Amino acid sequence: MRNPIISDSELVLSYINGNEQSIEILIKRHKQRIYSFIYSKVLDRDLTEDIFQDTFIKVIRTLKLGNYNEQGKFVSWVMRIAHNLVIDHFRKSNRIPKFESSYDFDIFSVLSDSSLNAEKTLIKSQIINDVKKLIEELPCDQKNVLKYRFYNDMSFKEISGKTGVSINTSLGRMRYALINLRNIIEKKNIVLTD
Repeated sequence: MRNPIISDSELVLSYINGNEQSIEILIKRHKQRIYSFIYSKVLDRDLTEDIFQDTFIKVIRTLKLGNYNEQGKFVSWVMRIAHNLVIDHFRKSNRIPKFESSYDFDIFSVLSDSSLNAEKTLIKSQIINDVKKLIEELPCDQKNVLKYRFYNDMSFKEISGKTGVSINTSLGRMRYALINLRNIIEKKNIVLTD
């Protein structure tokens, strides 16, 4: 009689409980998929190997610290870690546009490059997701003005008509939204580009 295949979640639990062989089974089980995913982004075998190893170092560290919570599939979680490490690699190698850290900080300037290659597209989509999450933390009136302006491409006159406040109030809310967004980014020590 054949042994039933042990699920990923059972192997994770077994590893957390001290069975070192469980992580080896998980790595072997998912190596091809994760390795192929990383290679498709970086197109370099040595770099793929480095990122693959870094991915599982992070996986092991997270499991040993007890910070893994089974919200989705194990392999999806590992792919997300690999995805983030690929983005980190491109950020560190300065292959994406930078913005100046000035008083007139405009977070959307990092999203405006129209000649994007694959790596920049990957990074851009991650930055957009990060920015959308940060925008949700703004006060409602600032968040609305910012969304109308950048996502709906509305003029301040149109925003003023939509919100029922003066153009100056809309401009002020936009200014405070960008200042607050910058403060949130600095407070949380978030790197959108580097």
